Amino acid sequence: VQLVESGGGSVQPGGSLTLSCAVSGVDRVDFLHCMGWFRQAPDKGREGVAALYTSGGTYYADSVKERFTISRDSSTDTVYLQMNSLKPEDTAMYYCAARRQVLQSTWLLHPSAYSEWGPGTQVTVS
Repeated sequence: VQLVESGGGSVQPGGSLTLSCAVSGVDRVDFLHCMGWFRQAPDKGREGVAALYTSGGTYYADSVKERFTISRDSSTDTVYLQMNSLKPEDTAMYYCAARRQVLQSTWLLHPSAYSEWGPGTQVTVS
């Protein structure tokens, strides 16, 4: 599986960005069990932001609930992260991740549960 993120950039507080994750190397994104967006700020560990089961169901970190929305487009094999009301503390490198195997929801936002990663896209809010 190959994952490539895009859509990062610089934005003022309160602004919006939409990140995209293009999926290739599988016949359909639905053949993956789950996908997630993670972020890593300088000198901090990688943290889960949002995740979804390709069969349905979305999950969010408390810090982004009501502001971020994860979605997928099976026709284009793309997963999106719509980010609204951005804050300076959202500044980080954002990564897309995927997993083929079954995963309990408890682990959906844990980076260690994912084996496939994209190179990341930078988001700066200032």
